Amino acid sequence: MTIIVFTLALLAPMALGLPIAFSLILCGVALMLTQGQFDATLVSQKMIEGTDSFPLLAIPFFLLAGELMNAGGISKRIVNFALAWVGHLRGGLGYVAIFASVVMAAISGSAAADTAALGALLIPMMRRANYDIPRASGLMAAGGVIAPVIPPSIGMIIFGVIGNVSIGKLFLAGIVPGILMGLSLVIAWAWVARRDKVEVLPRQGFAKRMRAGIDGIWALTMPIGVIGGLKFGLFTPTEAGVAACVYAFVLGLVVYRDLRLRDCLPLLVAAAKSTAVVVFLIASALVSAYLIAMSEVPDQVAYLLEPFTGNKTVLMAVIMILVVVIGTALDMGPTIMILTPVFMPIVKEAGIDPVYFGVLFIMNNAIGLITPPVGIVLNVICGVSKITMKQLMEGLWPFLWAELAVMFLLVAFPSIVLVPLKWLM
Repeated sequence: MTIIVFTLALLAPMALGLPIAFSLILCGVALMLTQGQFDATLVSQKMIEGTDSFPLLAIPFFLLAGELMNAGGISKRIVNFALAWVGHLRGGLGYVAIFASVVMAAISGSAAADTAALGALLIPMMRRANYDIPRASGLMAAGGVIAPVIPPSIGMIIFGVIGNVSIGKLFLAGIVPGILMGLSLVIAWAWVARRDKVEVLPRQGFAKRMRAGIDGIWALTMPIGVIGGLKFGLFTPTEAGVAACVYAFVLGLVVYRDLRLRDCLPLLVAAAKSTAVVVFLIASALVSAYLIAMSEVPDQVAYLLEPFTGNKTVLMAVIMILVVVIGTALDMGPTIMILTPVFMPIVKEAGIDPVYFGVLFIMNNAIGLITPPVGIVLNVICGVSKITMKQLMEGLWPFLWAELAVMFLLVAFPSIVLVPLKWLM
């Protein structure tokens, strides 16, 4: 009965168009009423507790770092570096897109922002070179969703706060899965683009390659600095966000000089607006998360999943399939906030490593950003490429299947995530 109340109280307001944050609060109130009580003070208290978290300070800093990166010319130089080295290959612009997606993922952590920035740079070039635009757009979208998996990841910060899991470990554990997603796109792109008759860019001479390398070296070292600082304990994830902001600001203003001081206020406002939305969602989610636990919803879900709990791999596969289905209807943030308090007790009871589960859970939600009909990255790339959703989906399928294959490979072989994590820690 409680699961039915939870589901209806959550989905009905959303179906009526109520913002997700308010739907989460109403869901918590409905669960409270099923226990025969209502306490408005408890709702406000849990919202305040939800935002009173030091790790959440990483969110505004990484969002601001992403804004500074795009405004400061860092994205452009990453693309230019990749063009100089692999642009001459058949389908070279596709490989450029994949390389740039992986590097930018290690800087901003925002799928929508990375997709929009790279799409604006590369889609016009692909169109002039006679690339199949729906397929190229599908590749850009699939590359964009690597951002929430490779650190820094805003999704991992949210999951870590709600699930009480080390954000530093989540960051380090996401490196190998994110790289594997990029490699899967390389294989898929090489397969589908092998017969395309596209214009091949001229091979760059050694001197031009070196110039592109020197020009882009500061941008390329940014993710190394963030990840290296985390590995060697130089700073926490929150302090890493501050370091990324300072680095992007100095790089854009002093080194590349594409950023001007008068540009900073609009960038700060944009980051503040994005932060307000995310943090309000987290505060609302903590209300429903507390009452989900009090209403014993995880216990009831665990009872439904009991036939699968004897085998960790099977249980993980079932959970991942459920999240894939849910991800077609819900955006990444709400899915993390709603399902984390439901699944975490089940995962811990089954003896599954919470960090390992968190990485696969975030990867699954990231892939959900390119599953119709809700996927926000799909809408972003449709706007950039000026194509319809139907056209985009025709070009996306090979890359979507490639990333799903990587996810279920990690389900079957957890050591691919856990062994590198042990080494990095």
